[in-house]
Amino acid sequence: MERDYQYGFAAQGGAMYDLRRREQKAHTMMAVLSDYFAGQCKTLDTLTIGGSTGIIDNYLAQHFRSVTSIDIDAPAIAYARATFQRSNLEFLVGDAMQIPFGAARFDVVICSQVYEHVPDAGRMFAEILRVLKPGGVCYFAANNRLMLNEPHYNLPLLSVMPRPLAHLYIRLAGKAPHYYEKHLSYWGLTALVARFVRHDYTRAIIEDPRRYAADYMLTPGSRKAAIARFLCRHAYWLVPGYIWLLEKPGGGPLR
Repeated sequence: MERDYQYGFAAQGGAMYDLRRREQKAHTMMAVLSDYFAGQCKTLDTLTIGGSTGIIDNYLAQHFRSVTSIDIDAPAIAYARATFQRSNLEFLVGDAMQIPFGAARFDVVICSQVYEHVPDAGRMFAEILRVLKPGGVCYFAANNRLMLNEPHYNLPLLSVMPRPLAHLYIRLAGKAPHYYEKHLSYWGLTALVARFVRHDYTRAIIEDPRRYAADYMLTPGSRKAAIARFLCRHAYWLVPGYIWLLEKPGGGPLR
């Protein structure tokens, strides 16, 4: 089945309008990026891919010189424009596979939980590489295909099934006509971003979630946190999700 664009994603559930949860994600982004850039983010221009309703972008705009957010979801962008206004914040209807900006335009690109939603993730990352300045980074948060529960539909093992079986499973569960999202394994993700220099923050976050404002996902001392540490140390390819900073080669790091 050929994958078209996934229009209207924000309207499929309330997650994109969940202010508390979206700001928690933004807080983690800022903790990671502030660590990498040694607190110098106020001098940087940022592009968010798949910004949707703008909650994360509004938070980021308090910490960066400028934030531009694009999404193909026109109603979500309209909501963002009506809800959040800052002089350094702009929302545009735009295609992640044809980013409407020239080369070497941004210091930072945010691509969080987006790759599985686009028709061609490889083409999207070629565009991200193009619009990043040499030495700039992409904040990449990505789910691993090898996860027990598919988070978009709350269906066990959906993402690991062969596509035809996954389509049947999701229809029988009454969740959707077909399974649109296409997750990759750890090896698929590393191949996807092979043109970048990868700075892996996953391990650091799992070891010290409070430092990176990720304790809303991994409560220190919890069973979930203990399992995450075990997987990270002994079976990294089974960690359910990754956070990587992807540096564009060629100019030396901006930090």
